[in-house]
Amino acid sequence: MDETLGTALRRWRDRLSPLDVGRPARPGRRAAGLRREELADLAGLSVDYVVRLEQGRATSPSAQVIASLARALQLQPLERDHAYRLAGLLPPQEGTISTHVPAGVQRMLARLGEFPVGVFSADWTLLSWTPAWAALLGDPSARTPTERNLVRAVFATGPGGLAAWPVVPEGDALNPALVADLRTALVAYPHDRGLIGLVEELRSTSAEFTRLWDEGAVGPHVSARKTVVHPQVGEVTCDCDVLTVPGCDVRLVVYTVAAGSADAEKLEFLRVTSGIRTNGPTPPGPSLFSAP
Repeated sequence: MDETLGTALRRWRDRLSPLDVGRPARPGRRAAGLRREELADLAGLSVDYVVRLEQGRATSPSAQVIASLARALQLQPLERDHAYRLAGLLPPQEGTISTHVPAGVQRMLARLGEFPVGVFSADWTLLSWTPAWAALLGDPSARTPTERNLVRAVFATGPGGLAAWPVVPEGDALNPALVADLRTALVAYPHDRGLIGLVEELRSTSAEFTRLWDEGAVGPHVSARKTVVHPQVGEVTCDCDVLTVPGCDVRLVVYTVAAGSADAEKLEFLRVTSGIRTNGPTPPGPSLFSAP
């Protein structure tokens, strides 16, 4: 009997421990793996839709939905491609930017809930985050798909621009670094339509982006000091480090503060008032964004 997407989703869901995604394994829990409600929450989907997928009543999931489920279920690349084919979709092609977050990275994030950490793809689209990220920078799930790309937000001139975000970089290094990093990504992914379209869009809408792009700078966006203006605690100055994961092209943007500092006290206040557990979950989703 041929496997269906529904049976595969149930199998993958049953093999994941709640601890793998930062959820407590409470005594008396009957489900061996993740509950449907937990998978839906992690994938940014409704519980009803997950039920219909597993029962075979939702037969045409989008590539965006499959990508979100693959991240939530911590699928390996071959398993992710299998999920696409079961859904009647082509897997992501070589030479295009991947939105896959490796299982090891997800397990690490699930245990870093007290730190603001965001995971970005090569074109600076937010893929996943820790609860502390949402507490410090705002809930990414409230953002629209066009707002989940950092470079677009930085150079946008309308209400979706960086002015809407509470982050104030020190100095003027962020914009040139992002443009240089995007140029590096275009060399690595010359046939990625989304990346090509993003560059064309920004060249047609932003004079600053066009000027920086034409200067031809190349290089990665790495570390910086940034100040977050939070409505509850005011300014929080953080060191922002960008870490790359060997073997895949995702970036971890990590905010840290000095232990015992006033900024550390503010982060602890946000952690407590937001109900963040030390090993809180990391919710991936198809329409997520917050600016590092």
